Amino acid sequence: MSQDQAEARLIERIRGGERELFYDLVQPHERAVYLVAFSVLKNEADAEDVAQEAILKAFRSLPHFRGEARFQHWLVKIAFNEARMRYRKRVAERLESIDDDRQDSGAYVPLQIADWRELPSDVLERKEVRQEIERAVERLPEKYREVLVLRDIQELSIAETAQLLDLTETTVKVRLFRARLQLRDMLVERLPACVRQSRKVQAW
Repeated sequence: MSQDQAEARLIERIRGGERELFYDLVQPHERAVYLVAFSVLKNEADAEDVAQEAILKAFRSLPHFRGEARFQHWLVKIAFNEARMRYRKRVAERLESIDDDRQDSGAYVPLQIADWRELPSDVLERKEVRQEIERAVERLPEKYREVLVLRDIQELSIAETAQLLDLTETTVKVRLFRARLQLRDMLVERLPACVRQSRKVQAW
């Protein structure tokens, strides 16, 4: 039985009155819900609050879930919308204006890097390297960070990401490309030092 089929059966049982099964339904997706909230708010406490609110809202709205999208996509979209509402209240600002999309036509000039190579897996597993990557993702402009998190971390498709963000697929592709370039440029000055340190440890 596939995951989608198992979830469909759980949903029917929950609708039938077995409400205690709801945790089994959402538990595999809790991390994804938290990460998408954090991608918007960049605050652990706020992200945790929004994740809890989104799960509660999903529970209340489950009778209206029609299965037109995957359950995870539906749940993540609820969390994303909740996070955006929290963001608007916190900073008293509107979401990206039309001008933000116009700025996508501008060119981002990447650094000229002669020695950018694929990092060894043992280096990527090091805690300090993961922390550098997380900090770099947090520093990305919001419109690029959201696309990167949804596409590369949550592994949504281009079409799903576009639908979630109310963007065209072309805009998603452009922002994703620029997000990856900027992330690389922010990391290049930090990660080589981690690579060198790893090689020193291996030499011992």
